[in-house]
Amino acid sequence: MARPDRIVQIAASSSPLPTSTLQRRHKSAPPSICKPLSASPTLGSWGFRRRFRDLVSIHERYLRSWVGRKPAAPADMALVLHSGSGNKNAYKALIAAEYCGVKVELTKNFEMGVSNKTPEFIKMNPLGKVPVLETPDGAVFESNAIARYVARSKGDNLLYGSSLIEYARVEQWMDFAATEVDTNLARWLYPRLGYWPYIPASEEAGIAGLKRALDALNTHLASNTFLVGHSVTLADIVMTCNLYHGFARILTKAFTSEFPHVERYFWTMVNQPNVKKVIGEVKQAEAVPAVQKKAAAPAKPKEVKKEAPKEAPKAVVEAPEEEAPKPKPKNPLDLLPPSKMVLDDWKRLYSNTKSNFHEVAVKGFWNMYDPEGYSLWFCEYKYQEENTVSYVTMNKVGGFLQRMDLCRKYAFGKMLVIGSEPPFKLKGLWLFRGQEIPKFVMEEVYDMELYEWTKVDISDEAQKERVNAMIEDLEPFEGEALLDAKCFK
Repeated sequence: MARPDRIVQIAASSSPLPTSTLQRRHKSAPPSICKPLSASPTLGSWGFRRRFRDLVSIHERYLRSWVGRKPAAPADMALVLHSGSGNKNAYKALIAAEYCGVKVELTKNFEMGVSNKTPEFIKMNPLGKVPVLETPDGAVFESNAIARYVARSKGDNLLYGSSLIEYARVEQWMDFAATEVDTNLARWLYPRLGYWPYIPASEEAGIAGLKRALDALNTHLASNTFLVGHSVTLADIVMTCNLYHGFARILTKAFTSEFPHVERYFWTMVNQPNVKKVIGEVKQAEAVPAVQKKAAAPAKPKEVKKEAPKEAPKAVVEAPEEEAPKPKPKNPLDLLPPSKMVLDDWKRLYSNTKSNFHEVAVKGFWNMYDPEGYSLWFCEYKYQEENTVSYVTMNKVGGFLQRMDLCRKYAFGKMLVIGSEPPFKLKGLWLFRGQEIPKFVMEEVYDMELYEWTKVDISDEAQKERVNAMIEDLEPFEGEALLDAKCFK
């Protein structure tokens, strides 16, 4: 960036630098700064003085616009973060610091309820909340603001993306993580931990809001590894810290399995070296915490009352007995004769086989398969010519698998997106309990009508080999590359 005195030298020179030279020195400067002055009057004329004054004014505004982009503190100066260890809101700044190479020191021996009540802390944050970042220029509170400060302390990182639209989307997902994910998680978790009053209706609203948010996030992540662009941004850091609180405390596998892309994203993020260095090993909650009951108030001593004269006993009117709730009708598939195939055993084998997949998983499937208790089906999308955009095509599959969740207990499926160029082909293999596709699935999942369904004849070796290839994600599949493969289990 040129100094103001250098602008003066350029302006006063009788042989001004050509436009191209100025442009090289001011790559991001306004065009007016780079305009040559060769056509200007002499230095003593009023016209030139006005032109020169305008030029200096423009340059001063240009300098001011860059003030916010300067490093907030010298690279070797550590910032101090006031918070206890294990605080997911403090993790945001600590992880951002790892990515930026900024020194952030966590205060030692911080005691919640004591350290945050001191006059020195209240001066930094009048509400006494954590975390608070102490900088050479003063204190900053609110965890997302702190994370933003740390991310902008060095201008040579990509935590805010590489363009204006990516910057906006980073901010968008940070707001989404705060207002949609974190807020609804808190409505579910904090009352159960005893921090807030427990109100069942409020909990139901929180769970519904969280599911709606995770469904939207799942759809976005179906075709994206990270939230913005192709690398970790501040949006991923904030989202992961908020999800971490849920995964570690209340979001069990039974709950998160409805959002497979969110699961994949979360475990990818917490295993990034810079994230793992701060958070450590993450273990998913095994059960939803029970509602904390408040201790009963000590009983007051009973007052001795004088006995009132006894009245004649009144007739007791018995309330009519409430009708007993009707038992929930069983799913017809539960009434089928027992099968020797245990579907969960097959799903476990599929998930846990990491090598020699054909010998272990594929052969293991045929050893477990019960053709009397289960049936195999091929499906093929009826309107393949519509599949001209890759991420839209993959989103079709993602939405289909989400809507199939109602039969997770009775089905296993593989869906393949085939082809390296559009139109892409959607083909799948499904294992259903019983000899037909369950009626309730055909009625409830509208996607079923969008596919042609063909029952597999396992006596046909060619069809059996096709089943093997689809279970194994064998590539090329029927002579074409696989764009994507998704599993319903």
